[in-house]
Amino acid sequence: MQDPVRVVVADDHPVILFGAEQALLKFPGLQVVARARQSTELVKVLQTVACDVLVTDLAMPGGQYGDGLPLIGYLRRNFPDLPIVVLTMLENAALLKRLSELGVTSVVNKSDDLSHIGLAVQHVSRNLEYMSPSVKASLDTLRMNAGGKNEEVMLSRRELEVVRLFVSGMTIKEISEQLNRSIKTISTQKNTAMRKLGIDRDSELFQYAQSNGLLNLSSHSVGDTGGAS
Repeated sequence: MQDPVRVVVADDHPVILFGAEQALLKFPGLQVVARARQSTELVKVLQTVACDVLVTDLAMPGGQYGDGLPLIGYLRRNFPDLPIVVLTMLENAALLKRLSELGVTSVVNKSDDLSHIGLAVQHVSRNLEYMSPSVKASLDTLRMNAGGKNEEVMLSRRELEVVRLFVSGMTIKEISEQLNRSIKTISTQKNTAMRKLGIDRDSELFQYAQSNGLLNLSSHSVGDTGGAS
């Protein structure tokens, strides 16, 4: 008899955590061996509990290892052989591209049926990639819009600076005064950054910034992030 696939589930919302676990239990051969609510708990679990696949939310604030892309990067460096299924509400092009660059081969959107979590675990446990329907649709749209070109999404230092200040709570006028640039220039740089990232609304920009760790960057470190968007 084949050994069960041991799964660790991490999410800061109890309802999602419970729903994901129940969805996984419907798949024969999958076994939930531990749960975590933030990155501190998650890393401790991974260091002490044997598991084959990690299913983790992307936005889990509060832990000492952060969340979003910085957390995924930490997990990939410290647990390089552990397949990861990422749960998220975000579908923007830059985020999906960065997850792929970090070695994540499976992303499930929380708006899709939770059964896709089980399907994703089955796939990554066999070294296969899996994207839930809405994520796949976003990737297909991205490829069509790019006309088949695989272009790098990069923000300039100034665009990153504007995004960081904007998501920190400053208005366009306040940013223009602090950086000594015109309001029109700041607005253009913000809009250009959003266009490059495939983002239409300010709320998505805040989510992107959180996922990329931009909310925690100090001003002198912004320039180091240009190639990581």
